[in-house]
Amino acid sequence: MLMMLVRGSLVESFRIPTASMEPTLTPGDRILVNKIGGASSLQRGDLVVFDGTHIFANRAAGSGSDQSSAAGKVLGSIASRLSIDLNESDYVKRVVGLPGDHVVCCDAGGLLTVNGVAVQEPYLYPGDKPSDLTFDVTVPAARIWVMGDHRSDSADSRAHLGDPGGGMVPLDDVIGRAGLIYWPPGRAGVLGGPTSSKPRSPAPQSLADRATGTMGDRHT
Repeated sequence: MLMMLVRGSLVESFRIPTASMEPTLTPGDRILVNKIGGASSLQRGDLVVFDGTHIFANRAAGSGSDQSSAAGKVLGSIASRLSIDLNESDYVKRVVGLPGDHVVCCDAGGLLTVNGVAVQEPYLYPGDKPSDLTFDVTVPAARIWVMGDHRSDSADSRAHLGDPGGGMVPLDDVIGRAGLIYWPPGRAGVLGGPTSSKPRSPAPQSLADRATGTMGDRHT
């Protein structure tokens, strides 16, 4: 009972089903997601798991009744905690833009920029560009802009620019941050934000920092 409470309130286990986050996460990886702090502590570069039902998921099959939707959410939650793959709507992507950020792709050097500063992205899949699709967006309040590390094989915020939500993930839909890979053993390790010796991207800033008007470097 104690373990079930811990898993339900503090951490949650997910299995990676696709290649959209390679090379950081590969199909079959199992990750633990830290649910403490929720969306308020997010920083650029974090790997975030969220419920994409209202933004990313295909609802072409119809809305169904409120009762069936609630049941589906319960089953999806149970499956997630057991790391069972179902046709669910949980996604893992990298946070690229926080509320208020101006995210553009790309500058004259072919790099993505955040608030006018070029972002170094050492985590990208080898040979991938920051994006084959150009865009110029400002992230609204209470939402985030997310992208996969395997940009040429990721359906992320870019794929939903024309949707009502503009591809922005509501903070209320964030489940938590991916903290570590625990399976398979050969890939086990802590997940962190990007590090680079190249010119710095905008200093990582959490949503809590924004509320107090402070900035801080993130150590990984």
